[in-house]
Amino acid sequence: MCVNVRVKPPTIYDVAARAGVAASTVSRALHVPGRISEATRAKVLAAADELGYAPAPSARRPRARHATVAMVLSDITNPRFFETIRGAEQRARAASTTLVLVNAEESAQVEHEQIDALARTVDGFVLAASRLTDDRLRAVAALRPTVLLDRQLPGLDSVTLDTRSGCRRILEHLAALGHASFTYCAGPVGSWMGAKRWAALREGAETYGLLARRVGPYTPTVASGRDAADTALESPTTAIVAHNDLLAIGVMQRLAARGVRVPADVSVIGFDDVFAAALVGPSLTTLGGPGAEAGRLAVDLLLDRLGGAPGRGGDAGQVRVLPTQLVQRQSTGAAAPLATAVATD
Repeated sequence: MCVNVRVKPPTIYDVAARAGVAASTVSRALHVPGRISEATRAKVLAAADELGYAPAPSARRPRARHATVAMVLSDITNPRFFETIRGAEQRARAASTTLVLVNAEESAQVEHEQIDALARTVDGFVLAASRLTDDRLRAVAALRPTVLLDRQLPGLDSVTLDTRSGCRRILEHLAALGHASFTYCAGPVGSWMGAKRWAALREGAETYGLLARRVGPYTPTVASGRDAADTALESPTTAIVAHNDLLAIGVMQRLAARGVRVPADVSVIGFDDVFAAALVGPSLTTLGGPGAEAGRLAVDLLLDRLGGAPGRGGDAGQVRVLPTQLVQRQSTGAAAPLATAVATD
């Protein structure tokens, strides 16, 4: 008896397994070769040849260009993004490309839905402070060229700030003012940058003779500053370092309401150096960076990918790290006796 056995044609996942790479790498090797190293591309092509794999005719056709890219922001109302947007828009306009702004509302689910809805109408994405998981980010990058802002992930281009050096400046500043400890008010659980900040502060604290304590997480808004300040004051502290400037401003407002003087009783430091940091009273000491340059550079990297320029980092992606600056203002001062740290409502 003769039995006909239908052999299933090899898939992109079969090629990935044979080459020892991710399926997204196979896709890039076959359709956007400039995004990976020649060595990796050769390995993928050899695996495809061995298995007899060939992409569908439709997959071999170049994608239509829309001259449009999307910048997805974790929270478009956060003033820290104002300069970033300006820099990104300037670079996109210079390349005759439209920049679409998308608000993810500090929600990974909203971010995922917005990206999914736009994927067919834009050429690529800049994801600013993304809350997506690593796996979802890789899936987005396999679908469209993607650049990360304020986050790093092997295989993707990214633009970040030098958080480690910046946090060392914060610690050095507090130690010079005589502080023996500080409380860090953490931001969202899904914040990659927030995790890096806490890690740098915690690891560097011992070097400067400081005790580090962490409370939170908190939503990075002024309104959340009330709870952050109350929790920070549950244990004696002479300094509070907040996840971002908005949270720091909310902390200062709550401290004032409780009769705790800044910086006479408690010093406060934020991150991002938003325009409001210089306007509040007392003005806020904060760690900032070149926001407009970060936006320009992120779009520049994305345009390079869209133009087929090879990545200097190969599969690792290009990683650009920009300098930070500690802007010292009125919210930090000499350490006060711990007994003054807690006040009644």
